[in-house]
Amino acid sequence: MTIRTFDGIEPRIHASVFVDDTALVLGDVHIGKDSSVWPMTVIRGDVNQIRIGENTNIQDGSVLHVTHDGPYNPGGYDLVIGNNVTVGHKVILHGCHVHDNCLIGMGATIMDGAVIETNSLIGAGSLVTPGKRLEAGYLWMGSPARKIRKLSEEEIESLAYSAKSYIELKNRHLV
Repeated sequence: MTIRTFDGIEPRIHASVFVDDTALVLGDVHIGKDSSVWPMTVIRGDVNQIRIGENTNIQDGSVLHVTHDGPYNPGGYDLVIGNNVTVGHKVILHGCHVHDNCLIGMGATIMDGAVIETNSLIGAGSLVTPGKRLEAGYLWMGSPARKIRKLSEEEIESLAYSAKSYIELKNRHLV
């Protein structure tokens, strides 16, 4: 795995985290207990901070980045991902906040200042535009993402199941 210090800031990764050998984690990045980072993923905390909670999986080919503090972005945009989040293959998360127990579908893009509230499901290929706040408990799809329908209790439970299954898988990779 490639874990790199940037500007004197070293990533802080819990001992229980799996980071694939082909992934890059750079700079001001914290990754919580039982999380996983899969092949060819880039997590680049070079111009702002990235915080990833516990039991969260960042799947193959995803790109996580941030926006710097400057005249056009006062304060910049950090990236915060909560606990029990599944980030599907080839997702782009850029300077946004994803709350707990969410699933971000394959190929989705979530842009600066967007907020994904708890128990949300973002459909594959969706685009969440800058500054958009997505209400908790719904399926969101499209480009731009639109509220489709309320999630059932079973679907909300499946979000937690997804995160749990990735903990079991990362433990098999750590052996």
